[in-house]
Amino acid sequence: MVKVGSNERSYTVDSNWEKLPPGWEAPMAAVAVDSKDRVYGFNRGIHKVIIFDKDGNYLDHWKDVDFIFPHAIYADDDDNIWIVDRDAGQVLKYTSDGELLMSIGERGYRSDTGADNSVFTSDGFKDVTHAGEPFNLPAGVAVASSGDVFVADGYANCRVHRFDSEGNHILSWGEPGQGKGQFMLPHGVSIDVDGTVLVSDRENNRIQAFDQDGTFLSEWATGLIGPALVWQDSIGDGFVPEHNGGNFSVLSSVGDQIARWGGEQYISCHGAAGDSEGGIYFVQPVTGLVGRHIVKYVPE
Repeated sequence: MVKVGSNERSYTVDSNWEKLPPGWEAPMAAVAVDSKDRVYGFNRGIHKVIIFDKDGNYLDHWKDVDFIFPHAIYADDDDNIWIVDRDAGQVLKYTSDGELLMSIGERGYRSDTGADNSVFTSDGFKDVTHAGEPFNLPAGVAVASSGDVFVADGYANCRVHRFDSEGNHILSWGEPGQGKGQFMLPHGVSIDVDGTVLVSDRENNRIQAFDQDGTFLSEWATGLIGPALVWQDSIGDGFVPEHNGGNFSVLSSVGDQIARWGGEQYISCHGAAGDSEGGIYFVQPVTGLVGRHIVKYVPE
């Protein structure tokens, strides 16, 4: 198997980790791992959420779910599974078995941001002239220890929205631009071990850090090329798929680069999560296969 990384972080790559039932196709968009090391693949095929064990064996899939454009998935501390259905304009909370618990956002609603709301495209952020209310093609979700929910609303907006655990809107921040607290496609959001909100500002090639009220704290600009999101392990190291460059970066808890690998063949890499044994799962193109797949990186 191929080995990647650095002296501090090195991995063996398992590109054939997914073991789907015969005949299934599952072009992956995102990945999440729960406390039992069950791996959830959110994909744009027929079986939208597929559950694997940590060795890639198929366990189950959700039935009777309907998503327009699967984009992001997140497992919270209670093993609830959060879904971002981009083109439906919704963030949805489910049990691990696929029972809907809560929805945030009206299905099909798109706020006024200056973008053309008749068009569903990944380039809508280019036409945003002003910030809008939730949502206009949301991209990412994370849940704080308090239960508050943070949503990166990026494909045709430029905001991060905070909701309480019941889905009530608390506040929003962001506007279009390249300055501090401004965004060009806030694509991913995560909460670090200290409660800091990390926003992957994809088209500005950086990660911005905020407190939970939206106050700017710092910027990580370590040569990233279109960071899709940050997934952090228990010590705060961050794993970043660089969507626009095809690289995979490992960053310290303050944004210093620990390791980096990849190349143009992995452009459009999209999701990241990790298990209790240090395994990392990236959603990425795989040579010789169509679409994106979950690839496991096993620590050396």
